[in-house]
Formats: sequence, C-alpha cells, structure tokens
Amino acid sequence: MADMEAFRDAVTAWAAGGPADPAYASAARLPVRAAVLLEGPSDVAAVDALARSRGRDLAAEGVCVLAIGGAMSVGRYARLLGPTGLGLALTGLCDEAERPYYARGFARAGAARQDFFVCAADLEDELIRALGVPRVEELVREEGDLRALQTFLRQPAQQGRTPQRQFRRFFGTQKGRKIHYGRVLVEALAPDRVPAPLAGLLAGV
Repeated sequence: MADMEAFRDAVTAWAAGGPADPAYASAARLPVRAAVLLEGPSDVAAVDALARSRGRDLAAEGVCVLAIGGAMSVGRYARLLGPTGLGLALTGLCDEAERPYYARGFARAGAARQDFFVCAADLEDELIRALGVPRVEELVREEGDLRALQTFLRQPAQQGRTPQRQFRRFFGTQKGRKIHYGRVLVEALAPDRVPAPLAGLLAGV
C-alpha cells in the first residue's frame, strides 16, 4: 500500500531528525491506528508473510509494520509514535537479549501497558525450531542455496556449532538472504506451528 510506505518513510525521516509534519499528515490521511516496531527488515518480512497467509492486509487495516534499525532505537520510535507522539497503539517483537530496551522504551513513551513479544534467541531461531532442521534444509535446497550452505558449513568457524546456530548464521551471510528466508520460513509453517511470539503479535493487532 503506497500510502503506508509513505508513512513509514516519513516516520523514518522524523526519527532521524527530520520534520514531524509529514508523518502527522500521512497518519491523518490513512488513517493509521497501530505501529509494530521490529528490529530489522527480516522481521518485517516474516510478519508480513504471516499476515498474508491468514488473509490479512495490515496496511489496509491501518497497521504500520516498521523496521527501526535495531533495538536501541525503540525508545525514539516509541516516543514519536506512541502516547507522547502520534498516539498510536504500540506493539513489537524483539530478541530476549533486547527485552530491556523495549521495556524501557515503551515505558518512557507512556506505553508500558502495551504488549511486545519476545523471542527466546531471535526470530530465525524460533522459526528453525518450529520447522525442524531437516525441513529448513529442504527449503534451502528448494531456494537454490544448498551449495552455498554446504560451502559455508565447511568453514572452521562452523565446526561444533549446533545446526540451529549454523542456519541462523548462514541466513545472515549474504545481503538480502535473511529477509528472503524470513518470508520463506514463515510461508512453510503449518498453522499450528507458528512460534508463540509471532502468533501473539499478529493476534494483538
């Protein structure tokens, strides 16, 4: 949805020190009612893929799914978009290690009672465990990346690591690959195998 893309761009520029007016004007036109604050674009790809699989168009529903460029930025985005800014309902998804950033950022923005959801390690780990390593390897083969994976696994640094950790690292070794597999892994999930943090996030918006 082009209008939501414009809103995301306006918010990103605002968070970087630009003017607030374009974000306010864009929010009023949509109208937008909620913001989902995610650490990176692979998380956005996963959330969007799950929404599509359930017949939902989040942009059309007034929900902005936004990559904030890392958990340390959550306080700034929560302040701009939450009760102290645009007044949107806030939610989000983060890694366990980043929980304090989200809790502090939401609280300082006056959104302490808003829910955010926490992955045990990260979202890729949740998806790999939900699918199982053999199925993830099948998907890598289907996507034409098996040779690249085999080359990667021969690296000395990967010896002794669990398959889950190897796949997580592999998905981050090439630009765009983590985003691509954020979508692919979610689309491969059976409805009853969606990780709890991801399912809870979508159910809450």
